Amino acid sequence: MADEEILVDARGHRCPVPTLRLRRALEAAPAGARVRLLADDPLARIDVPHFLGETGHTLAECREEAGALSFLVVKA
Repeated sequence: MADEEILVDARGHRCPVPTLRLRRALEAAPAGARVRLLADDPLARIDVPHFLGETGHTLAECREEAGALSFLVVKA
């Protein structure tokens, strides 16, 4: 279970929707959970790290794949 990821697919939505969906997923997840956010709004590249800086969660990975940004977040 520890290696499983919670997937939040926010492609097709403009900011702040991807960050809001990430926030909801993190609130519902247990500590240490891994949540992957997919977003195709370029502003997510700025919004997601800013949100994580405010909340203390860890950005484990950020990459582009298939035309979308992929953020892997570990819940604090």
